[in-house]
Amino acid sequence: MRTLRNINTVQEAHWVGNGFPVSTMFSYHREAEAISPFLLLDYAGPVVFGPAQIPRGVGKHPHRGFETVTIVYQGELAHRDSTGEGGVIGPGEVQWMTAGSGILHEDFHSNDFASAGGTLEMVQLWVNLPAEHKMMAPGYQSITAGQIPEATFPELKSSYRVIAGEYNGLNGPAKTITPMLVMDTALEPGERVALQVNKNWNLMVTVLTGTVQINEKYLGRSATIATFNNDSDFIVLEANNSSRVLITAGEPIAEPVVGHGPFVMNTQEQIADAFRDLESGRFGELLDQ
Repeated sequence: MRTLRNINTVQEAHWVGNGFPVSTMFSYHREAEAISPFLLLDYAGPVVFGPAQIPRGVGKHPHRGFETVTIVYQGELAHRDSTGEGGVIGPGEVQWMTAGSGILHEDFHSNDFASAGGTLEMVQLWVNLPAEHKMMAPGYQSITAGQIPEATFPELKSSYRVIAGEYNGLNGPAKTITPMLVMDTALEPGERVALQVNKNWNLMVTVLTGTVQINEKYLGRSATIATFNNDSDFIVLEANNSSRVLITAGEPIAEPVVGHGPFVMNTQEQIADAFRDLESGRFGELLDQ
């Protein structure tokens, strides 16, 4: 069984724009090597919004050098970017955006969600790109709920959806640059699940909702992140009640991580280049949908 590296329940939230009150579950600013190939995970826990005439969200902003993965559990999100891609994603759906050499985008509550109000719950995961791919062409993957394979764990009612990578013969639809596993699990009360992950991969377990016993002795409540040492290929999760857990694991990228705001590169010089390219208009423009 993998030994626990760290476990922490996040108490504080901050606003991203005016539409996303998020808790940062992990970040490369604190433990880049331990979470590679991932950079950051923000969780917008269940928040109720009243009806609004103007959709709330985050206006136009840039990214370079990594990918953003947005998973919606409740509510609806409208997206558009400088590649001309865009659309609305709802419960169970995923948008996987590759910033690469540079992209401009915006995310808002959808018009329908804004006018009706309701509960928003989502996560945004930042995935690093290796140096040779940081300047690749931007791209966008829109993944519907029906495209994500789902199964139950053997002899249990607890289930899992594989968004990226492979688990128990299920292959996620997301195309990734480096090997990884992004898996959404719904654990049933009293059920015990042994998860197997390559011991050379970094592994993070994020308890989004519910209460989960981790490795038989650590308790993870809602908004808890657990990281592990790379000393075994399995962990054990047991749900005390109905729980939602996000599993993120991947092959580490053994390269320097240098970030500033919306840019994550390998050197300070590359960060300066990103700001110059943004100012000169090389990130393109948002196009009307």
